[in-house]
Amino acid sequence: MPAPRISFEFFPPHTLDASFRLWETVQTLAPLKPDYVSVTYGAGGATRDLTHDAVTTIGQHYGLNVAAHLTCVEATREETLAIADSYAEAGVRQIVALRGDAPKGEVSFTPHPDGFANSIELVDALAATGNFDITVGAYPEPHPESADTQADVDWLKRKIDAGASKAVTQFFFEAETFLRFRDECDKAGITAPIVPGILPIISWEGAKRFAARCNAKVPPNLEQAFLRANRDGREELLALTQCTVLCDRLITEGVEELHFYTLNRPHMTRDVCFALGINPEVSLQNVA
Repeated sequence: MPAPRISFEFFPPHTLDASFRLWETVQTLAPLKPDYVSVTYGAGGATRDLTHDAVTTIGQHYGLNVAAHLTCVEATREETLAIADSYAEAGVRQIVALRGDAPKGEVSFTPHPDGFANSIELVDALAATGNFDITVGAYPEPHPESADTQADVDWLKRKIDAGASKAVTQFFFEAETFLRFRDECDKAGITAPIVPGILPIISWEGAKRFAARCNAKVPPNLEQAFLRANRDGREELLALTQCTVLCDRLITEGVEELHFYTLNRPHMTRDVCFALGINPEVSLQNVA
């Protein structure tokens, strides 16, 4: 069975130490020859300039195909499209178009009076420029603001119809969660690729906090396994095994691409890729 295509998500640094960590992450993972890497926005668009700088620097200095995140938060349509234009001028052709999280301290997203009301409007405007290949987010478990999974499937279809060419999902802990969602998308007539988002667990407590924010279900058996592993000093080994088994099951079920949320901590992601048979030598042969 061929190794899957891969991509990685990074976030822009706020401090000097974080800058060193980002560049270590890029240097560690670049030899795996990802299809692309993406750079996030902070909550509320707080890292807009940092994101732009990281995107352009990674593209120029590491030879990687870089996708920039772009959100609707706290910006006018004109400002948002100006940022998109600056990416196009820098040679960036991939955009991850998202509504975005509410600014810190606010409970829910409120559109800017002169901004995009939602991700569908953003995708439509970006598609109209003809400059970008657009990726959007997808939720295999109901979005915190969604009524149910069917509502998420319907919303995803509208984003694809507006001009997106691919979707990357929020992370999940069990392969069946993604596979059920993929089946529902197929029934809805969504033909664009839906790529599973994978979170290698660096910290179990941290992973649970992320899960609570995005409404990802924590399996009780996994909770118990990590509690035991923590007592025995085997948490890292369990995390590597859990992530590798998850990815292997997805590949067995026909998944051809995996998107890793690295949290700028590259070593677990690298080790999972190695365990899946993805290594610099194999990747170089595949692109020869």
